[in-house]
Amino acid sequence: MEQYFSATHKMEQEVMFPSLLRGVFPQQQQQQQQQQQDGEAPDADGHADLYERYQQLKAIKPMVEKGLASVHDLNSSSSDADAPWDEAGSSGDARLEQRLCHHLAGLQQVLTHLTRDTNALTRRYSQILEQISPSEGQPSW
Repeated sequence: MEQYFSATHKMEQEVMFPSLLRGVFPQQQQQQQQQQQDGEAPDADGHADLYERYQQLKAIKPMVEKGLASVHDLNSSSSDADAPWDEAGSSGDARLEQRLCHHLAGLQQVLTHLTRDTNALTRRYSQILEQISPSEGQPSW
């Protein structure tokens, strides 16, 4: 979870001009577009440019934060809320534990994917900035 929040924070700090991402596609999608131009069958994935992905990643972050806050609120609620769980018995506990593990594994996969996408977007944005001003780090005479 921390890696995801760190990656989104870095993205928000570095991507100062999101409009530079318009019409820029991740490497994999560029290959798919080339395949289409060559007459090969496209993959099932959509063709969102990095600007659209940036907007999606920005929109997802508050939902993740809100979901995390909801979990913390549930944990800090009164012990009366735990009463139905106590009555369920040990067989119900095992099933709940199994379901929780399944959902946590899914959440971990989603956060890993989002973190990877966020880091890739940030790297690509940095590459775009370097292409725009390659001599920035060198003194001009």
